[in-house]
Amino acid sequence: MSLPTEKGIASEVVTSKKQQTRLSVFLPAFLVVGGGAILGIVNNQLLAEISMNGFIGSLRGLGWLYQVISIVALIIVFLVTFSKIGNIRLGGSDAKPKYSFLAWFAMALTGGIATGVITYGVNEPIIYFGSIYGEMANTGVEPGTSAAAIYAMGRSFYNWTFIPYAMYSLSGLVVAYMYFNRKQPLSVTGTLTPLFGSKITKGIWPGIIDTLAVLAIALGLASSLGAGLALVGSGIETVYGIKQGPLVWFILVVVITGLFTISALKGLDKGIRRMSDINAKVFYVLLVVLIIIGPTLYILQSSTAGMAHWLQNFWEWGLDPGLIGGEALVMWWTLYDWAIWIAYAPLMGIFLAIISYGRTIRQFMVINWILPAVFSILWFGVFGGTALNWQQNGTVDLVGTITESGAVAGLWAFLANMPLAAVIIPVVMIALILSFATAADSMVRAIATLCTVNIRYDEEPAKWKMLVWAITIAIIAYVMVTFAGGVQGVDGVKYLAALGGSAVLFVFVLQVISAIKMFFIDKIEK
Repeated sequence: MSLPTEKGIASEVVTSKKQQTRLSVFLPAFLVVGGGAILGIVNNQLLAEISMNGFIGSLRGLGWLYQVISIVALIIVFLVTFSKIGNIRLGGSDAKPKYSFLAWFAMALTGGIATGVITYGVNEPIIYFGSIYGEMANTGVEPGTSAAAIYAMGRSFYNWTFIPYAMYSLSGLVVAYMYFNRKQPLSVTGTLTPLFGSKITKGIWPGIIDTLAVLAIALGLASSLGAGLALVGSGIETVYGIKQGPLVWFILVVVITGLFTISALKGLDKGIRRMSDINAKVFYVLLVVLIIIGPTLYILQSSTAGMAHWLQNFWEWGLDPGLIGGEALVMWWTLYDWAIWIAYAPLMGIFLAIISYGRTIRQFMVINWILPAVFSILWFGVFGGTALNWQQNGTVDLVGTITESGAVAGLWAFLANMPLAAVIIPVVMIALILSFATAADSMVRAIATLCTVNIRYDEEPAKWKMLVWAITIAIIAYVMVTFAGGVQGVDGVKYLAALGGSAVLFVFVLQVISAIKMFFIDKIEK
């Protein structure tokens, strides 16, 4: 297969015998990420204030756009999945897939969810149930009631299932179709050629657009790793009495970074695929164990009722920029989540495209949209349902724990009250470490890919690029947690990452419009 050369970026490369580096992407992204870390060390409060104010302003001003584009993305992926468009094979009719369905799903699932479902599978439904930060103030639902439990399940399903995965899968599909079937560059910029023609891949635009995508994902990984260090460290302190601090965080960052760096350096087949397989199996085991030892009937009933409430309120929740539900609920949960998902979507899309060669569009959507969404329903149904049941029958006061110790503190109190807690808690800690590592290795690979000229989907980016980004992200996370305010030290980078999502929002909007044009207006190329 002959792939296009990015002539527009020929002047910005460092020549090597094997690969060329896109300096207009690599250098500005690296300098901004490093500059953010330095500012965080020198004046973390200033970094947090600048990035938080910018982020809040973007959500208040663009909340309506986040909501509209998320619904449009959902409609598009539904149409392409269940229409004749779904029969198109990525790479042409003769293309043969490389990975089995199970291996493919494991990479797609664990490459995207990171620590999110583990962290919030318990905490988010409980926060809604207790209206801990005022989430229920405008809903007309009384906190702490059975109605609040159903609302909590429904809202969690809404935030973590079909809409966010529609964003990921749509970006991935646009990248895959444009690269494999229309022979465009393997980049975010290449997805916009249906709108702007080949001129978008020349001049300054490739550098600007792809740099925004790299910045969003690199800062997002740094903040996620920092939050993960604090979360696992708090679990070690709570459960084992080992006080968290610089030494514990250093050991954790070395272990986690070592895992995802080695995995990324080993490549897709020997690294990412194997780690994803292990991680997915840990998820499956945790689900089965809790279904068996948890309140099974309540899990089934609350999940069913939660889905009913979710579907009943779908359009109101989907198009409310905060005027109906209030900022505590809509802006700081749904819109914040959408900003993070959209920030990750363009580069996550490149990874999803790379592993999907030879599959039909319908198969792509089943693996990247439908099944991950169903998995999230199961996860929040089982973990969230169990937590809500225990809260209501007095087994453990998770509302009090979160109120006193923070938004993610409920996880460890929940696990401590489980049968076989001594076995399950370390397994969950391992799952947290693995889930971040599997997401990070896929994203580090995608970053290195975007920093390389004219790279093929079956080529591995230069190892030094992956190593540089992995170490940089790890240093930022460790420094922010250790020297810039502990658990709160990641706030500056977290809000900066979310602010990056606001910038990427416009790129994502263009990708959505590009998808509409290529699939429903232009002649479809099979």
